[in-house]
Amino acid sequence: MSVTQAGMGESYAGSREVGPLEQRHMQSAAFRAASDNTKVTPTHWHIAVANGLGWGFDGMDGVIFAIVAPFVIKEFAVDLGTYRSGVQIAMLFGIIGLYFWPWLADKFGRRNLLAINIAMFSLSMPLVAMSQSFWMFVAMYALVRFSLNGEWAIGSMLVAETWPARLRGLVISADRSTWGIGAALAGGIAALIVEQFGWRAAFYPPAVIALIAIYVRMQCPESPYWVRMMDRKNRLKARLQQGQRLSAEDEAWYHKADKVGIKQLFAPDLIRNTLLSTFVASTSVIAFSTVGLWMPLFLKEQHGFSAAEYGTFYVWWGLVGVTGICFAGWFIDKLGRRLGFAFMLLQATVFMTWWIFATDKTTLLILGFVWGWGFLGVWGPITTYTAEMYPTRIRGVGNGFSWTIGMFCGYVLWPFVSVYLRQTTGSFQAAFLLIPAIMVLQTIIIWVYSPEYARKELDAIAT
Repeated sequence: MSVTQAGMGESYAGSREVGPLEQRHMQSAAFRAASDNTKVTPTHWHIAVANGLGWGFDGMDGVIFAIVAPFVIKEFAVDLGTYRSGVQIAMLFGIIGLYFWPWLADKFGRRNLLAINIAMFSLSMPLVAMSQSFWMFVAMYALVRFSLNGEWAIGSMLVAETWPARLRGLVISADRSTWGIGAALAGGIAALIVEQFGWRAAFYPPAVIALIAIYVRMQCPESPYWVRMMDRKNRLKARLQQGQRLSAEDEAWYHKADKVGIKQLFAPDLIRNTLLSTFVASTSVIAFSTVGLWMPLFLKEQHGFSAAEYGTFYVWWGLVGVTGICFAGWFIDKLGRRLGFAFMLLQATVFMTWWIFATDKTTLLILGFVWGWGFLGVWGPITTYTAEMYPTRIRGVGNGFSWTIGMFCGYVLWPFVSVYLRQTTGSFQAAFLLIPAIMVLQTIIIWVYSPEYARKELDAIAT
């Protein structure tokens, strides 16, 4: 069987052979719809909604843990250093998941693993509320992060591998923006529930809501790119077993696709993209971890915010971030990835620096919303960027590697820096001042060294 489709084939060009795996998947109307990159169908929207829900739950999870931090520290009578160590241990397990799930996705496909991620998350959140000691709290948090962290890579990959290239940045960014909606909901939980019913009550609503995603994920087909890649791999393997010779291009591709591993990320054809993707992931998580872990404590200690006040702030901060991420997604598809990064990063740099030195609550609120627009907005380009930097045969491993290193730097190593500055200066102000410097560095590196992949089909980037 053969079909004609531009950009596909044995080298994904011209007429290509449809393999048995794709023939089996083509019996599904949803898969056929996702395979058509010329139009947007209801199946495309199912995929986008599924990924968006996952990001929303991730936003709820991160903000809830930040909001309850002062209450957990008080109830279990631990100091800031011990709490930091507990968070780092939990994040280490989360980091394992961040590589483990995408690695599995390269072997077994994208769709089913996304459903498993959400199911595990929905069952893990109530276990956190049942913690009877600080270290039980840490263990349950580790399970939550392990189950949820696969969403970072797998969800973005499935969207990238199904939506038309002209809309890829916008849709991935729009999905990423639901993190802000989740963060806003978490802020509402803090304002309405934690103050009245205690921190444990905050972990039950996300668990119930997360169950909705299981149904949505069942509407999502497997990635056509992954299916075609597996068929090509199996087809070439069969030819070799039959003693047939492969073309130089097919032989080179097969040897790379047959044994996918971290070493391959540093081969001559991928090392630049690997270093750039890992740099962007690492510096982004370092910047965000400072805000995500310590902003409630900073506002409470430095400016006297109550839990209700910084909970309400999170609601509007997250919603403002939604508009920033959606705008950035539109921007990078229209005007390019590099320019989008530069615009959002520099906007956040200017207003965050101003915010750090503000003193009255009104100014803090207004400036916080303004810098949050760019600071959260740039995460649309970030998740698009790392999903595009690797070919399909190693997209899970590469994406997982970049975010694993990024999470390790941001949530395991960097808290030592933030807490050290807090302990030596008496405030988190110095730690926050490092963020604008990081964003300026990101702008320079991306502008000078990054490739431009706007509106390019994934197989036109690399196979």
